[in-house]
Amino acid sequence: MSQFISVFDMLKIGVGPSSSHTLGPWRAAQQWILKLKEQHLFETIDRVQVDLYGSLSLTGKGHATDLAILLGLSEADPEYIPIEDIFIIVERINTQEELIFKGGKTIPFPKSAIKFNREFLPFHANGITFRGFSGVKEISTETYFSIGGGFIVQEHDSLEEEIEINKKNFPFPINRAIQLETYCESHHLLISEIVLQNELVLRTSEEIDFELHRIWDTMLESMYLGCHTEGKLPGGLNVKRRAFETHQKLIKDAIYSNPKEWITAIRSTEVKFREILKWVSCLALSVNEVNAALGRVVTAPTNGSAGVIPAVLMYYLVIENHQADFSHIKRFLLIAGEIGSIFKKNATISAAMGGCQAEIGVSSAMAAAALTELMGGTPAQCLSAAEIAMEHHLGMTCDPIGGLVQVPCIERNSMGAIKAIHAAEIALETNPKESLVHLDNVIDTMWETAKDMNKNYKETSEGGLAVTVRLADC
Repeated sequence: MSQFISVFDMLKIGVGPSSSHTLGPWRAAQQWILKLKEQHLFETIDRVQVDLYGSLSLTGKGHATDLAILLGLSEADPEYIPIEDIFIIVERINTQEELIFKGGKTIPFPKSAIKFNREFLPFHANGITFRGFSGVKEISTETYFSIGGGFIVQEHDSLEEEIEINKKNFPFPINRAIQLETYCESHHLLISEIVLQNELVLRTSEEIDFELHRIWDTMLESMYLGCHTEGKLPGGLNVKRRAFETHQKLIKDAIYSNPKEWITAIRSTEVKFREILKWVSCLALSVNEVNAALGRVVTAPTNGSAGVIPAVLMYYLVIENHQADFSHIKRFLLIAGEIGSIFKKNATISAAMGGCQAEIGVSSAMAAAALTELMGGTPAQCLSAAEIAMEHHLGMTCDPIGGLVQVPCIERNSMGAIKAIHAAEIALETNPKESLVHLDNVIDTMWETAKDMNKNYKETSEGGLAVTVRLADC
């Protein structure tokens, strides 16, 4: 028996640069304010203190954790807030040193109200505690953990409030990849068809299509924006945006005025192996440059890996199948979401727990499986593609220079996208029955690798490139 994780849990619209360090703390702050209101404590609160622990503290500044907390406490919604309002709200709070809640309630909030604590809490590497005071009395203390992909929990949360996936509730309860494969074989269904049947328990067909359209539109817009924005990324590393110049060289003199016309324009460009590599790379880079600049992207399954799935899906649309339509996009996203949920249930999608294999590796596996079905692969070949993609990301560390989701994070999305396409091609030429390694095996191996990995390589900026490349040298 297992918790049901929807495709819409794995693919969430939000703001960069990090799902675990930005979106998670943002949601935690929102949840705490909601709990204060439910407990009738909100009107009594006149002072707030926030404590960050472990990875949230060590790389929080570079991941905009402090900004996310300000926005969450202000009750802004990361899915819908206009991007330009983010900087206005943050600047106002920092200048006036006070929080303004919905309804007009105002309390002091000095910069010292957010404390960065290097120690790790035992439950998870990403810990955050909110404390509310009335006068000198502490009347509310809640600790949350940001466990990757924008998911938040509290240490003693019970899954009783979650939706259990079983035969009573869902037609195809899935915890392991082998179950998914068995359902496909016994019912003669594609992976996307299995996933859709489960999703229809919670949403109508129209609701599913509407939400998947929103997800794809956000992905497309982030690629479009990234390819048409030049300059340097914020944060102090002075990283130059690369997607803009690469895109200019690739698109040449094509004429278009919006993202939909852009797809048609790309389809008319020259297609050689080098150009394909450049297009995939450009598209992946573009999303994560937007993410690094606190832009809106789709967490897939994390913000740090947000560029892989859009780039591979766009590759299919503009290179492999010029007649592709929303039905193909829908199948791709359904499959990707399900593969991601299997990783989350049996391992982790948090770099603070498992290194970058948990982010880029998982996103590459998600994209590889989805692409394989669209290319005509069997369900077993789809799972084989996911296995191949992850197998060649095993052990990848998370070592962001300066705690910023820029170097090496942005480039890794490009590599993850290329590996996903390569994995799909290998799987399509493979008889899965002859494969020695199943997807479940590689997921288990990934989790064991994560547990064995030195904590310095788990999003702490205390190892790897984050140490050998000094911020002062950048």
